[in-house]
Amino acid sequence: MERSLELANMSRIQGFILLGLSARQGIRIGLFAIFLTLYLLTLLENTLIIYLVCSHSELHKPMYFFLGNLSCLEMCYVSVTMPSLLVGLRYSPCHVSFTACIIQLFLFIALISTKCTLLASMAYDRYVAICRPLHYPLLMRPQVCLGLAMTSWLGGLLVSVVKTSCIASLSYCGPNVLNHFFCDVSPLLNLSCTHVALTELVDFISAIVIFCGSFLVALASYVAIGRTVLHMPSAATRRKALSTCASHLVVVGIFYAVVLFMYSRLSHVNSTDLNKVLSVIYTVVTPTCSPVIYCLRNREVHTALQKTLHSRWVSSTRTDLAHS
Repeated sequence: MERSLELANMSRIQGFILLGLSARQGIRIGLFAIFLTLYLLTLLENTLIIYLVCSHSELHKPMYFFLGNLSCLEMCYVSVTMPSLLVGLRYSPCHVSFTACIIQLFLFIALISTKCTLLASMAYDRYVAICRPLHYPLLMRPQVCLGLAMTSWLGGLLVSVVKTSCIASLSYCGPNVLNHFFCDVSPLLNLSCTHVALTELVDFISAIVIFCGSFLVALASYVAIGRTVLHMPSAATRRKALSTCASHLVVVGIFYAVVLFMYSRLSHVNSTDLNKVLSVIYTVVTPTCSPVIYCLRNREVHTALQKTLHSRWVSSTRTDLAHS
């Protein structure tokens, strides 16, 4: 027994090889340019939203407070997964140490868990605004909004500590090749040479608590919103009510639809390539599209952006005139 444990410890791998999205050189060059552009665009979009929310008093409302938190999260989110994706496309395959892989896994789990609860908090905010408008100033006062945001961030960290600790404690004796572009839960569990039943149980329970819990909160909120909207007296009132939550509903729908399909599909469609495509959607595409979706349907954000651009243009014009 002691000898077998000693051999296991000696054969414990020190790092992983990430195969990335594609092994073909021509495809990798094109994908690298596309994903680098998407990464920079995501950072720019979300930085702009955070700046607008912080600098314009008319956006100091609960909905935009949560939107600012979501933008901050999206920037961190893509900065966790995108660098390894880009390195894998530029220098395939990508070698990553065991410690770096676990750190990436920890940050990824923390951020995706936080995103679930933040989206649920935003759904609750829309429920209160539409279904209980007279109580909105009380139910969504700044202290409550701050509490919901802090609970989302701290809850994500707590879940990540538990899940990452379980996965990091497993033994990995080889092979050490991950057919993915970042260190995700399932690929790591598949490489473990020890019994993973307890870790899978922890993963399942945490998914039920965080993902399903937040999904049910969002679903219940929009069911209640739908009932309230149907009983509104005029079509104009219904359109106005729906316009305040349409952007969030689109983002929630895309995110939960992809994650639900990824984790609940049947075994005959369990493809590694499909896993990677779905991972790209919710780790790259969704963070890029979310700011666009929110801004396109929001007049207050449009107004704040126009004011910012106008003030910058006036300041630039005055500077040019002063120098001339």
